[in-house]
Amino acid sequence: MEKPFELMRDIYENGGGQLYDAEAVTQLQHGLQSAALAERSGAPSHLIVAALLHDIGHLLNGDERGAAERGEDALHESCGAAFLSRWFRDEVTEAIRHHVAAKRYLVTAEPGYAEILSPASVRSLELQGGAFSAAEAEAWYRQPGAADAVKLRRWDDAAKDVDAVVPGFEAYKGHIESVLKLDRPELKET
Repeated sequence: MEKPFELMRDIYENGGGQLYDAEAVTQLQHGLQSAALAERSGAPSHLIVAALLHDIGHLLNGDERGAAERGEDALHESCGAAFLSRWFRDEVTEAIRHHVAAKRYLVTAEPGYAEILSPASVRSLELQGGAFSAAEAEAWYRQPGAADAVKLRRWDDAAKDVDAVVPGFEAYKGHIESVLKLDRPELKET
């Protein structure tokens, strides 16, 4: 059985070379930059891991580009969170599951937020349902994991620097192992 760290690393190293949507960075660069930003901000391990793996759903769905071309949301956040829930605690997967809704929330809750979005993020926002109404934003923010998802969203938005120099995947092994489900001790490295 492959250990979670090796599995995640292999998924990102094998499929993460593709460009991150219409951005100038790859999926791997985007994940590593997100994690580095989380770590620099002093985030706890569960958020560093969520930042690293938040877009794994893009790498798991072979039809994602086709869905976007058809004007459909491929729901990468739900796909990724469901996949990761086999190994990781809810505090990791809930931030991932909510990171798209966090963009919808921030567009409503923070004047000027929409202006910082990249053109690709603006396009995906439309496919993802657009801005929340004020009532939807208020209700969403009360959900478990919402505040963490907002933090994750900010790192996600900033992790598109083609010139960024950040640690590689191996640098996050300890963080990954620290947030594995406690009821699955066989997942820990020995």
